[in-house]
Amino acid sequence: MVVTPTRELAIQIGESFTAYGKFTGLRNTVIFGGIKQGKQVSALRNGVDILIATPGRLLDLMNQGFITFRDLEVVVLDEADQMLDMGFIHDIKKIIAKLPPKRQSLFFSATMPKDIVELSRKMLGDFERVTIKPEQATAEKVEQGVYFVSKQNKPKLLAYLLKERPNDSVLVFSRTKHGANKIVKKLAQAGIKSAAIHGNKSQTARQKALGDFKDGKLRVLIATDIAARGIDVEELSLVVNYDLPNVSETYVHRIGRTGRASASGIALSFCDKEERPYLQDIEKLIKQEVPRMPEHQFVDDDDDEPETPQQPQKPRNPNSSRNRNRNRNRSGNSNYRGGNNQNRNRGSNKSRGRD
Repeated sequence: MVVTPTRELAIQIGESFTAYGKFTGLRNTVIFGGIKQGKQVSALRNGVDILIATPGRLLDLMNQGFITFRDLEVVVLDEADQMLDMGFIHDIKKIIAKLPPKRQSLFFSATMPKDIVELSRKMLGDFERVTIKPEQATAEKVEQGVYFVSKQNKPKLLAYLLKERPNDSVLVFSRTKHGANKIVKKLAQAGIKSAAIHGNKSQTARQKALGDFKDGKLRVLIATDIAARGIDVEELSLVVNYDLPNVSETYVHRIGRTGRASASGIALSFCDKEERPYLQDIEKLIKQEVPRMPEHQFVDDDDDEPETPQQPQKPRNPNSSRNRNRNRNRSGNSNYRGGNNQNRNRGSNKSRGRD
């Protein structure tokens, strides 16, 4: 049995088992939520050798008595770091409690933070750790770059980059579902067609968007991290981190969508003032500095930031706070207009903590 966090990844794994096991006689089926369970139950009743499942539907069918683990020999937890995170941990604990004690358990992940390793140890006991390091790490194989841009100018910069690369397939990452929807609307206003996949979308809508993207009918796909985790798209030209992830390991998973197998790829990130600590954490994890992109017309600058509605209502000393903020931030602006700041580039690690 393979347990995986998303419907899209479950379907993809099922397709792989079908292709690789074509002449083996092994039967597999995929179960996930968001659709009626009838066909899934029928497949289970006919008997399967390999079951690929998302946690919610698996628990549901277990509780209904359609699934027994009596003959289970191997259980795989795919994208284990995500599965053992707070969003899934309770379901996973319930599933593991029902598994036969005599089994092989395999946890797969491209990244494994220390807290997840400790949690794995509690669930697996004394386990063997196998690390398969590619000849080039993902972060080294993918051409990376970061643009420093104000939050309100991110849509303009994205539209500009997409118009500069009219034939490329582009996967854009948003930190939130609402943000993904908003990006689709902003791109539509710029005359660029795109679609979003995230947990609030119906299974039909998600599959259509992903299918169109893989088939080349849709050039731009906007996704949240969970929805796109593990998804394999051939010849993906560019990954854009519209929002930098607040979990450093997520960056590795994101940029790993491009540069698959022996191919190279490009990953560009947008970084506003609030996201600069995230960038420092990412660079610490991947042990390299993400190259700074040259200046652009949407540079992260105080003058680009919208005034708050309250400002016109505060006539006394209107310039004092504005000048104070401008002076406070201006000292750091040169860091983010091409990376020529002397503190950063003279190797002082201490300066990073003050960015």
